[in-house]
Amino acid sequence: MKRILIIDDDIDMCQLLGHYLQRKGFETDTAHTGNKGIAKFNENKFDVVLCDFRLGDMDGRKVLQKIKEINAEVVVIIITGYSDVKMAVEVMRYGAFDYITKPLIPEEVINVINKGLNESLSSGVQGSFNSSDAVNPVKKSVIPSTKEFLVGTSPRTVEVYKQIELVAPTNYSVILYGESGTGKEVIAKTIHQSSSRRNKPFVAVDCGTLSRELAASELFGHLKGSFTGAIADKDGLFEAANGGTLFLDEVTNLPLDVQATLLRVIQERKFRQVGSNKDIATDVRVIVASHENLQEAYQKGKFREDLYHRFNEFSISIPPLRERKEDIALFSAFFLKEVCQELNRTLEGFDDEVKQLFLNYEWPGNVRELRNVIRRTGLLTMSGKITANVLPWEIIGNPSKPVKDPALSVYESSISSSNKQPVTDLKDAASQAEYETIMNVLKQVKFNKTKAAEVLNIDRKTLYNKIRHYEESAGGKE
Repeated sequence: MKRILIIDDDIDMCQLLGHYLQRKGFETDTAHTGNKGIAKFNENKFDVVLCDFRLGDMDGRKVLQKIKEINAEVVVIIITGYSDVKMAVEVMRYGAFDYITKPLIPEEVINVINKGLNESLSSGVQGSFNSSDAVNPVKKSVIPSTKEFLVGTSPRTVEVYKQIELVAPTNYSVILYGESGTGKEVIAKTIHQSSSRRNKPFVAVDCGTLSRELAASELFGHLKGSFTGAIADKDGLFEAANGGTLFLDEVTNLPLDVQATLLRVIQERKFRQVGSNKDIATDVRVIVASHENLQEAYQKGKFREDLYHRFNEFSISIPPLRERKEDIALFSAFFLKEVCQELNRTLEGFDDEVKQLFLNYEWPGNVRELRNVIRRTGLLTMSGKITANVLPWEIIGNPSKPVKDPALSVYESSISSSNKQPVTDLKDAASQAEYETIMNVLKQVKFNKTKAAEVLNIDRKTLYNKIRHYEESAGGKE
């Protein structure tokens, strides 16, 4: 029998709700203050907590936080007489499963409780590497997977999509936080497609690619002759996105003067093209993304504080892939299906060794890295299952893995042959010393090429070129 804790300072409501839920087959207990509710939850096991948002000693948000610290998996449903979206957004951000408004409708209460319990049970299902998972994944969000996007099934991912479901119908500005490769643009597009603006344009721009001189022109457009090189009138991104959504990735890269203009545009809902004195009305929802905390950025002087507060109506943190391991199998099958369609091949999935390597690897490049790895392995595998010998060095080179890195084998054979045949050519000696240095550093950083490039004080592209050169040289010697 499932146990439900009701926390509400309205004693009559507690009794009525408790009796109703008992008739529906639940065991219930009640508390009339936040502190007593937390204490009861700490002493006993409950599957669901129904908590009023307005309590005498504290609000439901504080109770929610305390309960989640005790048991992060429990289903918490907030009861409120204040059905405004802002409050709902706040409690969902802190981990509430859902909220219901007073006066309570018994059928709605039961539906939300059962939905929460069902999702709580399914959240423990482990991912599988079967290709069928990519076709019919377990959907824990009302936002479905599509041919273009796949919704993960890990608890962290499910929480993200609950927040998307909540904020998408509004016109709130949204800040997306996440490491490179976590899929910030995918989330931004999902918000757009789940909103009333879905039939209007979605325009994305990487602010890191905008030069200081041309950033204002790209965003707001310009008139012919307004600056050197302006040989014709040009519409900006705000005009292109009118009625829809503008996604500004890595927004901290915008120059401060452009940030000031952007603030005015968002507040006044109108802008001027560069070189013009005519205002143009705009209706654009702005979603921004950054890998760094914007609050810290404005404290460092890299971002305007007033613009941060304007954007910070709602924020979503996208967890890295290493914190949602349950999604790895699902995404792997999904990307493999893409590769098979693209290359017109039939591959049978991944062998057990590859599955374990994928689950053990930290994925510093997140979902983007996983997709690239699947594309590479699919290209190198003509038929059957994908095996470890086609995986990149950084995955099979981790010393905690049972697989031996082929690059390490080349390195060891190179050292062995050099011991037998002393190098007399000065150019070869320098090349061999460089190769040994690169391989030693790669081993130290567990074959993370980005870290290796930093240690070696070269860029990542140069490192790749050198590795490719040594691979070709080793292949020629064999």
